[in-house]
Amino acid sequence: MKAHWFKKRSVIPGFGLTMGFSLLYLSLLVLIPLAGIFLKTATMSWAQFWETIASPRALASYRLSFGAAFIGALLNAVFGLIVAWVLVRYRFPGKQLVDAIVDLPFALPTAVAGIAFTAIYTPNGWIGKWLAPLGLKVAFTPFGVILVLTFIGLPFVVRTVQPVLEDIEPDVEEAAAILGAHRIQTIGRVIFPTVWPALLTGFAMAFARAIGEYGSVIFIAGNMPMHTEITPLLIITKLEQYDYTGATALAVIMLMVSFVLLLLINLLQWWTTRQQRA
Repeated sequence: MKAHWFKKRSVIPGFGLTMGFSLLYLSLLVLIPLAGIFLKTATMSWAQFWETIASPRALASYRLSFGAAFIGALLNAVFGLIVAWVLVRYRFPGKQLVDAIVDLPFALPTAVAGIAFTAIYTPNGWIGKWLAPLGLKVAFTPFGVILVLTFIGLPFVVRTVQPVLEDIEPDVEEAAAILGAHRIQTIGRVIFPTVWPALLTGFAMAFARAIGEYGSVIFIAGNMPMHTEITPLLIITKLEQYDYTGATALAVIMLMVSFVLLLLINLLQWWTTRQQRA
């Protein structure tokens, strides 16, 4: 009787109410808008849909968006691991400041980041004026797109890898050294296998974040069709031309890719949890 009384008098809402509220909330914010994209695209014939998503301009935007996002995520996987290692393993003056700077891409408006990078790397900018005599151009090129996508993706790798590195006791490294392993062997056979699942998850998250980036890219890219035009910008261009079905068709492609990436990230997180428990 007591258990039954506590169950009925609980101040916490029951499963039915919370599930209903959750579904309503998700429907209003996520499901209904996404369903609208698919319904609008469904008004196109298959030939029109294929012509839109497979046009040379669209394919060029895919190559830049996905290629630059992949390269940026790959760079973050390498240098993000190094940054996380330094923050975990070493003590130095200004460490708290460096740790806070890592989160700057989270707080900084992407448009501000794009303007800042453009101002710095234009031929008359602080850094660009030194690169121009060498024939190196960053602003208004695909390299500039890679640069800003690397900037916005760095925190995802660092903050994913950092807790895993903190859980690795220094005694493990000392034991490996006592057994005769040198530094490279210790990193390759002891540390890296432990960090690898988290590093892969951070890479996938940085890649997914970079694919949909818009604000920071449009300033530094130059937005030249077939050269420095990303897919989100092409979608905006079609909206400005009142080609709503064309915009939603491209949005469906980006949405499907995002779903696949989210699935992969969830699988990686499940695998990471399983590896840590094992």
